[in-house]
Amino acid sequence: MDPLPIHSLALPHVAKLHAYTPGLQPTESGWTKLNTNECPYPPSPKVAEALQLAIGRTGDTLRLYPNPKSQPLRTALATHHGLQPDNVCVGNGSDDILNLLMRCFCTQENPAGFTLPSYSLYPVLVGIQDAGATVIEFGRSMELPLEKIAQSGAKIFFLTSPNAPTGVGFRNADIVRILNSFGGVLVVDEAYAPFARENAVSLLTQHPRLVVVRTFSKAYALAGIRVGYALAHADIIGLLDRVRDSYNVSRLSQVAALAALQDEAYYADVINRVRRTRDEAVARWQKLGWFTYPSEANFIFTEPRNAQGESGPAVAKAAYDFLMADKILVRYFPSHALTAPFLRISVGTDEEMLILQQSLEAWLKHA
Repeated sequence: MDPLPIHSLALPHVAKLHAYTPGLQPTESGWTKLNTNECPYPPSPKVAEALQLAIGRTGDTLRLYPNPKSQPLRTALATHHGLQPDNVCVGNGSDDILNLLMRCFCTQENPAGFTLPSYSLYPVLVGIQDAGATVIEFGRSMELPLEKIAQSGAKIFFLTSPNAPTGVGFRNADIVRILNSFGGVLVVDEAYAPFARENAVSLLTQHPRLVVVRTFSKAYALAGIRVGYALAHADIIGLLDRVRDSYNVSRLSQVAALAALQDEAYYADVINRVRRTRDEAVARWQKLGWFTYPSEANFIFTEPRNAQGESGPAVAKAAYDFLMADKILVRYFPSHALTAPFLRISVGTDEEMLILQQSLEAWLKHA
């Protein structure tokens, strides 16, 4: 008997899924990598010291399971944010936390809501859950569609602030308006909050249906460690713990995150350097006449114009291809009308941004 095709054995919705597409991760040297919003600076030296101490001379501790609830890290995060440990859940990156929230709240009958454009993982997680989705589109102004979110009918709504990929941050006053009019759980995905003017953590004590999601990947320069966390009412955290994998955060990841939290001065300097470089780049491109969103993240969303003053998807693609040929990686999102004329550029070191600028000047001469 001929075996059945593998896809026919899978759940139907899984067989139809399109996986998340991450930014390119080149393995050879010589690239200027400004495409995945990683921190351009290394983590605190305390992180490496703590990891070396945790591993020890023989690495014997690695045979042991990690703390199953990441309890020391939960406690440290609670102190850091002025909350209690039962207001914190730690995950294998913030993507893990987003996945847990989908598991808890989303089905076909209980759709997840999110904006477009936004973090492109959301529809993938909805698909994995075989859930429904309510999608609310931004206009070019990126004004928060408060009434549409309130009337969305979603049981849980994911709002990225600052937004990806535009970098636009949303004010707490508007988030409160959503919380006062929306009947579901509001998830404010704050991967880039350390670079922003405001964040929603202060709203948690008054709003039990608010979840704030954070990561150590961006400001803490620990993308390779994979640690994220949720801040929320204890009842929501209890639900996440019911569906969380038993040992979802490795022993070394917990050690690294704890060490990073203990070096606030180091990271304050890193954040200030990134902000300064970001704001200088935004001003430079705006002076060129490129429409550039005022970024509150560690990346910039800009609409390039060629030497003839033209913009649009073809111009953005041409700039992207020119940079790629020059071994400079940025992101181009052609699948949506709002994003197609733009490039998203991670903020690098001053040296990396100079390389980028020189390449763009060369493109302008040839465009």
